[in-house]
Amino acid sequence: MSDKNPMRLQEQGVEVPYEQLDAETLHNLIQEFVSRDGNDWGDVNGALENKVAQVMQQLRNRQARIVFDLKSQTANIVTNR
Repeated sequence: MSDKNPMRLQEQGVEVPYEQLDAETLHNLIQEFVSRDGNDWGDVNGALENKVAQVMQQLRNRQARIVFDLKSQTANIVTNR
């Protein structure tokens, strides 16, 4: 049975356990991820750090995971279903 769901296809790649990343690298990856949409969260009331903390909690709770795409050489954080 093939999975024709385009969203599912975008999520394929090599899963990278967040625990195996250096703490600073992980923080920078999450920070880049939450600011990808072009928003400059700045540090207004810690908005950026709050977003980083939320994503980190999702990784810890296994609600999200880090996927590295070998073709594009990019990392992404995706939700688990």
